[in-house]
Amino acid sequence: MEVITFLFIMTSTIIILTPGQDMLLVMSRSLAQGQKAGVITALGVSIGLMGHTLLATLGLGALLMASDWVFNIIKYIGAAYLIYIGYQLLTSKEHKLAVKDDIPKVSYTKMFIQGAFSNISNPKITIFYFSYLPQFVVPNGGSEASQLFILGLTFAVLTFLLKAPIGLLSGLLSFWIKTRPYLLNYIHKTSGTILIALGVKLALEDRN
Repeated sequence: MEVITFLFIMTSTIIILTPGQDMLLVMSRSLAQGQKAGVITALGVSIGLMGHTLLATLGLGALLMASDWVFNIIKYIGAAYLIYIGYQLLTSKEHKLAVKDDIPKVSYTKMFIQGAFSNISNPKITIFYFSYLPQFVVPNGGSEASQLFILGLTFAVLTFLLKAPIGLLSGLLSFWIKTRPYLLNYIHKTSGTILIALGVKLALEDRN
């Protein structure tokens, strides 16, 4: 159990730190309206993840308890998706972090809502949650739905704990990554390798 928890936290940390839509939004808000704006946007993104957590809990909780063939379909679709996005990261030619510092200014309430909506309306994150979380459900470890909810909640909390400092340090981080173009390439390669490994693990894993 402890090993699975450690693996989940480590892989989640690397995935969260991979530059994507949410991170760019957090950094852009911070650059445009200050550090507090970045932190509030990061909070909105994390709250948005709770929406995906509820969807995964309600949808997957029942399916994981269904017949073996349903379980295997979910498993192979999830494995294929993780391998696919891992491959995309491995082959990415993008070496620049496109952070905007001239986005329109909005209220703190609106930027919180934008952060949450940006996340919860992203279908890729829904698919990712449905592919990623089930790998860390422990057989005979209690209710699958409860485990999924705890995993999703943990991922959301980790997201805030990692992205809030990014909001605070966005100016420094943006400059640092922009002046080191191969750093982004290294992040993509590392994340891609991890996701492919997770996908293969999922495809080869037995239910029990």
